[in-house]
Amino acid sequence: MCDVNKYYKIYDEIKDLQPEDTLQLIMEAKNDEEKHFFEMLGNYLLQEKQKKVIERNLF
Repeated sequence: MCDVNKYYKIYDEIKDLQPEDTLQLIMEAKNDEEKHFFEMLGNYLLQEKQKKVIERNLF
């Protein structure tokens, strides 16, 4: 069984990443798999911010 708390800690750290942080991760990726993972992560975080803006009628 996995350590669920460990993954929640990772989640809390990841959701606070800024766009420049994900860009740096993409640029420093060691291979295509890592690059793709960080690109997906950046896109997810951007989509979540976009949802909040739309929900608040700020767009």
